[in-house]
Amino acid sequence: MKLWSPKGGVDKRIEEYTVGNDYLLDRDLLPYDCRASMAHAEMLGSIGVLTEDEVSRLTEELQHIIQLAEAGEFEITPRQEDCHTAIENHLTEQLGDLGKKIHTARSRNDQVATALRLYYKDRLKELTTLGEQLAASLESLVAKHGAVEFPGYTHTRKAMPSSVALWGNAFIQSMQDNLRLVNAVREIIDQSPLGTGAGYGVPLSVDRDQTAKSLGFAKVQENPIYVQNSRGKFEGLLLNACVQMMYDLNKMAGDLILFSLPSLGYFRLPAEICTGSSIMPQKQNPDVLELVRARYHEVLGYELQVKSIPANLISGYHRDLQLTKEPVFRGLDTALRSLDVMTVVVDKLEVSEENCRKGLTEEVYATQRVYDLVKEGMPFREAYRQVSKDYR
Repeated sequence: MKLWSPKGGVDKRIEEYTVGNDYLLDRDLLPYDCRASMAHAEMLGSIGVLTEDEVSRLTEELQHIIQLAEAGEFEITPRQEDCHTAIENHLTEQLGDLGKKIHTARSRNDQVATALRLYYKDRLKELTTLGEQLAASLESLVAKHGAVEFPGYTHTRKAMPSSVALWGNAFIQSMQDNLRLVNAVREIIDQSPLGTGAGYGVPLSVDRDQTAKSLGFAKVQENPIYVQNSRGKFEGLLLNACVQMMYDLNKMAGDLILFSLPSLGYFRLPAEICTGSSIMPQKQNPDVLELVRARYHEVLGYELQVKSIPANLISGYHRDLQLTKEPVFRGLDTALRSLDVMTVVVDKLEVSEENCRKGLTEEVYATQRVYDLVKEGMPFREAYRQVSKDYR
């Protein structure tokens, strides 16, 4: 049953509509809620609400819930609504009245926010790790083929000489900026909301510093109204970091699709990372790159969704905020999988020195010819006009 159900129950259609997909999404959130509940129980023990034995029994059962979940033996049903209700129901079933004490000095609002913050912190660490791995793969590509030159393009037309090093380092340096952004977002999110209740504190003296320290938060998020107002705000920052990474992956994918065209062939995509056609036996399609390119727009849409939902709401919690959970989860998952798969692509990427040389046709050196004349003393504009006569 729900923790808040009225005596007469809830209309089934209303129940289905309001629950949404939370009972599915919360499979990932469950261990974080258990961790937060353990820290909360310890704090309740330290202020005398729970005995030492009660804290021990609650902690043991919460650890057992995590083990059950890892074994696929802990179910969250639509009727329970989410992992938070499922956990408390289980504690009450196993521990009786003791299970009912776990929610003392806590609202679902700060409970949910705490579990989400812990979840976000771990996903941001993964984002950093995968970003660093992609940068390392690009560094290996540059170390091996960096000196190879091929045409650079403006307006999708040959412009001036480029190189594998110039191309690869552009994305390495951009990823370094992305990682700085991820670290900044992690620093902002790394604040404990636990103990703020529904947004106006709780009428009991609780030790918020203790729970923040126990859960590994850098600090306490002091203002309880700000805790609720940051729902959607922090998620928007998180997704913006994902979008910045996906922006680079989008551009990288576009480059590789172009540079691996058989008619250019600067880079080669081995068959193991391509897909085929159901009708044309000769085709080796860069589907993975096309999907990465498209998924930038998908994550951008999630960011817009998360930033739009809380807009125009007055301060405090609103059920609208429930709808920010799924796009954040999906955006994070998409960014993490895209970083991983692009690392595979870069690791397997082949460079054709022969095709790169063939691509360096004489017009690519037109600007160099201009500056050769400038070095001889000719004014730039006159040198430019003189060289341009060969192409117009």
